[in-house]
Order: sequence, then C-alpha cells, then structure tokens
Amino acid sequence: MSMNISQHKGKSILVAVALLCSLGYFVLVAFQGATVYYFTVSEMKSQPASEEGKLVRVSGKLISDSFRRDDGATLAHFSITDGESVMNARHDGILPDLFFNEHSEIVLEGIHVPGHAFDSQNVIVKCPSKYVAASDENQSSY
Repeated sequence: MSMNISQHKGKSILVAVALLCSLGYFVLVAFQGATVYYFTVSEMKSQPASEEGKLVRVSGKLISDSFRRDDGATLAHFSITDGESVMNARHDGILPDLFFNEHSEIVLEGIHVPGHAFDSQNVIVKCPSKYVAASDENQSSY
C-alpha cells in the first residue's frame, strides 16, 4: 500500500511541475508579444535596410511644420526627431488625432531603407505623459 501512495505522490508532483512549467511558458510568451521594441531616430539612421518581409519600429516626435499632404490624398510626408537626428517618413492612410499633438511620442512601424524616407505601414501614438495648461489668455472665465 505504501508503494501505491508514494507512486501516486510522485505522479502528482510530476503533473504539478508540468503544469507550472506550462503556465510559466504561457506567461513568458504573452509578455514577449506585448512588448514593443523600437529604435530612436538616431539609432535607426545607423541601421541597415529592413530585412525583406520584416517591419521595424522607430520612435520620435513630429516636426509639425514638416507635415504635408495634398488635398484629397491619403499619402502624407513628414519628419520625426528624437531631439538629435531627423528622419523623413511617409504614411499612406489615416493618422490618429493625437499624431499632431506636440507632446505625443510617435512610433512608426514600417520599412527602413537607408537614404530613403521611412515607409510607415502603421502609426502608434503614445499618449502624452503630461499636459501643458493653457495660458491665462486662452482660458475663459465663467
């Protein structure tokens, strides 16, 4: 009888270890999928061309006076900066409203070819971490 109990405990421990390992693996995979890796503009400028079929991410802030889009067109041309370097980019499609907020950090996902504008396939806008209060002149009293 003691042999059955010890075999049963051994199997239970083995099953528990297998379940914990499986759970740990799923947690690891979930966090890796949620992590967004990106280059700064300065880092991206030193990178080789994107591998075929692979998108890369670059982060920066919009240089507001660089934005241009022809009337009725969906293709936009603009520049982003990390405060040290500037990179030209283009995006064909709708841009989020916060894209134009001077405090927003923009992450572009797309294709990088040195010497050419970054070809954005997707735009991610990180919400500003701090908001600047309007000046007293712009505030209205009630």
